[in-house]
Amino acid sequence: MVLLLAACAQPPLESTAAASVQRRADIIPDTAGYQRRAPQDPNGIGRYYQGRQIAHVMGHEGADWLERPGRDEQEGTAILLRELQLKPTDVVADIGAGTGYFTFRISPLVPRGKVLAVDIQPEMIAELQRNKAKKQAYNVEPVLGTVENPNLPNSGVDVVLIVDAYHEFDHPREMMRAIRNALRPGGRLALIEYRAEDPNVPIKRIHRMSEEQARREVEAVGLQFVENRTALPQQHMLIFRRP
Repeated sequence: MVLLLAACAQPPLESTAAASVQRRADIIPDTAGYQRRAPQDPNGIGRYYQGRQIAHVMGHEGADWLERPGRDEQEGTAILLRELQLKPTDVVADIGAGTGYFTFRISPLVPRGKVLAVDIQPEMIAELQRNKAKKQAYNVEPVLGTVENPNLPNSGVDVVLIVDAYHEFDHPREMMRAIRNALRPGGRLALIEYRAEDPNVPIKRIHRMSEEQARREVEAVGLQFVENRTALPQQHMLIFRRP
């Protein structure tokens, strides 16, 4: 308020004062870990978390890409599912489930458990409902989340899977706190992201993450790093646990 009054009291300096306020606003985090400044990449939202520019969310219009032919081989889907080491009774949360590419592959692996298929887009939830009926996957429960909360039960989830979605979270700190609270003590998070360290991965840089960056962000909410399973062709498979 003092800065604004000073600017009003001295009209010749108004534009300079306003520019100064804007510059400070650009570099002062609005909340811990966050910054707003001009996007370095046009595919980003102009919001940064711990120095990383957050990417735009892929809309439901891109659903066909999620089910593209060749994805199994390109990303090593069978390897990923094996590395999850699921038990038949596990409750698994698939965050950013989209059309259910992983949801409906996990469903038969947890016949006495269930899969909570979370997405923030109602169109994706409708698609999940259609696929659930078509595949008769009765242990799948579509869940409409928000950009800050996946709406999972507290301490009710054994395994959380996030595939190529975390880097698009508008509010990663809030989301990861909610995910930590949803995990049972000892529960695991499997974070899958394209490797930023590998120049041969044919994905835009803003849609890739380094192990260092991912660990820094996830460990900040109190999840413990366990290991990076390196069996996938193009992606990190970072395993964390709730103490």
